[in-house]
Amino acid sequence: MDIVARAKGLLLDPVKEWAIIAAEPLATGALFKSYVMPLLGASALGGLIGTSLMGGGSLALIGSTVVGFVLALAGIFVLAKIVEVLAPRFGGPVDPAAALKLAAYAPTASWIGGACLIIPFIGWVAALAGGLYSLFLFYIGTPTVMRIPKERVMGFALSVVVVAVVVNILIGAVVAILF
Repeated sequence: MDIVARAKGLLLDPVKEWAIIAAEPLATGALFKSYVMPLLGASALGGLIGTSLMGGGSLALIGSTVVGFVLALAGIFVLAKIVEVLAPRFGGPVDPAAALKLAAYAPTASWIGGACLIIPFIGWVAALAGGLYSLFLFYIGTPTVMRIPKERVMGFALSVVVVAVVVNILIGAVVAILF
């Protein structure tokens, strides 16, 4: 898989790219090694460097970045399980592979936006825009990847987002407690 082509496809033509993603077999290790970890890592590194440039550099910042990275990886698996469990309630099948694809590819814009945090002060605009666009990617990908009926996608997406926000708050709390 070409990481640049995949990210570009999701950002510029998400309907087409989600159809490609839905049809391809899932290789969990390859997905994480060649796509999720590099993009998530770029986002984490952008935040680390940007914060350091604004005078916030410390050993605790490095530690929290590493722990946050690891917890974010785990968060993708948790999000996939949430998607898998909620899908049947909205007319979709129980499909762990599809749930993992949706959870792993939807945050693409957020990770790219997070990498822009390397630019002090204005990087937050890109990070916020990326986060919002990732919500859109999740919404657009849901009917194709999870096979949720279109009339039930909004309820499904909102349910998953609410649960995902709670999960991310818990991840943030764990990082804050540790550092």
